[in-house]
Amino acid sequence: MNRELFGVFGGIETFDRFRSSDEFDEVLDGPTVTVGIRDSDLGTPGWSARYAGEEGICVIWGEVYVPGDESNAARWLVEQYERDGDDALSTLNGSYLAVLDTAASDGAVVATDPVRSRECFYTDDPGVRVFGTDAAAIGRTITEPTIDRDGVLEFLHLGVVLGEKTAIEELERLPIDSQLRATSIKSLRRFVYQPQEFDYATELAERLDRAFRRRSSLPGRKGVLLSAGYDSRIILSQVSDIEHSYTVGSPDAQEVHGAKRLAAQYDSDHTAFAPDERYLRPDESKIRYSQGIKESLHIHHAGYTDELHVDTMYHGLLCDTFFRGHFTAEDTIDVLDKRIPLGRLDPDPNPVDVLLEKFGYDLEASLDLAERTSFDTDPEPFVREAITDEFDARGSRAQTVQNTLTCVGIANQPSIPFHNHLSDHFLTSFLATDRELIDWHLRTPPAHRTTATFLEACQQLDHDILRHRPPDRPHNSTLLNEVEGFVRRKTPFLPSFQPPWPKREVLFDRYEYDQQLLSDTPHVHPLPARHKLRLTDLRGWLEGWSGPQPKSNSKTRLSQSSI
Repeated sequence: MNRELFGVFGGIETFDRFRSSDEFDEVLDGPTVTVGIRDSDLGTPGWSARYAGEEGICVIWGEVYVPGDESNAARWLVEQYERDGDDALSTLNGSYLAVLDTAASDGAVVATDPVRSRECFYTDDPGVRVFGTDAAAIGRTITEPTIDRDGVLEFLHLGVVLGEKTAIEELERLPIDSQLRATSIKSLRRFVYQPQEFDYATELAERLDRAFRRRSSLPGRKGVLLSAGYDSRIILSQVSDIEHSYTVGSPDAQEVHGAKRLAAQYDSDHTAFAPDERYLRPDESKIRYSQGIKESLHIHHAGYTDELHVDTMYHGLLCDTFFRGHFTAEDTIDVLDKRIPLGRLDPDPNPVDVLLEKFGYDLEASLDLAERTSFDTDPEPFVREAITDEFDARGSRAQTVQNTLTCVGIANQPSIPFHNHLSDHFLTSFLATDRELIDWHLRTPPAHRTTATFLEACQQLDHDILRHRPPDRPHNSTLLNEVEGFVRRKTPFLPSFQPPWPKREVLFDRYEYDQQLLSDTPHVHPLPARHKLRLTDLRGWLEGWSGPQPKSNSKTRLSQSSI
């Protein structure tokens, strides 16, 4: 990867057992930890920072902002931690991984941002705790890695490995809102739901405004990945110097036409990338960003990276989750075999059913997968138990069913590889992880984390934000949009709303990916494209290691013979 953080609990001699210092721009040797960072933008305001002084060392990897005029976020964290302890981490703002090793910290502390938008992988297998941002690099330090059966099955059936697991038994992840220490994991309380009453839309508008002002400091030529929906348009509206916007889609697609209109409205140049062979291909440029725990298909733009001519990139990822209730359960009615949302919360949701739907679980496809591979565990009881365990594990942060559903979704967000890839190639702003906006999310009841509240806030910032409505949402009412979509699908000669993304099955067949990616396994060719891509992702990620290859147990083997 272009950017990486790698560390060991130990001195420079221990570090040198696993990596060469020449691989990194800086290696900092603290009292109890040694950490290397590779980042060509190290020291850029709003981005990765490091500090070494008499008090100890600090490295912050990713997007980071601190209060006041301090230009070095790492130095700020050292000073604040000496005064406030772990509370200093509550003030740190952005999408980051922080390493702190000072007398005040009483041993090294490695902490993610509150929502774990930056993963920290670690292992104790070499006899010392090794950690970092690249799962494969940490995996290579494991002497005899073993396939984790549950992690592999969750990935294949759900598209995401839940909780703290990975596809390898000896390789783990730091939990959401926590810190890694030499021999323990400490849970923090930065991400806990505490619903209150206040003016939700106005407060959101004010916090969005401050979040955009913070992120306007990122340097260079600026771009945005633009859809015709709501989330990226507010970025285009509020960041005045975005020069170019990019959309993946056919020239005649409704999504592309909508994005072009938005770009013209805000005086931004626009480029649409046709979904050709580059769009789905799960090659090394994509798979390594999935980290073996999430699908690479979410990295829609990866094949076009060389044509994204900007220094800083903005995106609206997770705005629908934090501001518009993507993972909350809506009440619905059945109309001609179609479930229509009523615009209100389900008073008694079944958490497992809701989460399986949100993660896109397909029982028929999973049954077919089990029959065609050695992963022959009955998928239905397996995924239900896995989801139940994950739901129960998040309950202490949420208290209510609806908030726990969202907490599970945030802790296991399948689309994070989208951000991983972007931030490895560009200075990348992750609006949804702004600390003030996370606080708004935690204090706002689920009934008010809605599209209506979000749009009201956006209109306070820009009254003309809805001049061009999304092509599949011509009405303010969710119910009316669903009804019109249903009528269009059922009425001859009336064009239907188009999906926002290109059709995977069509592209998979057009570019003969069965032959290109799975020529040695013809028995899996009848599977849906999404499940075949998962098989390719997982196998490709494991085969991409240059270190010891993972062993397989008798029940779950991941090799050409097993699929």
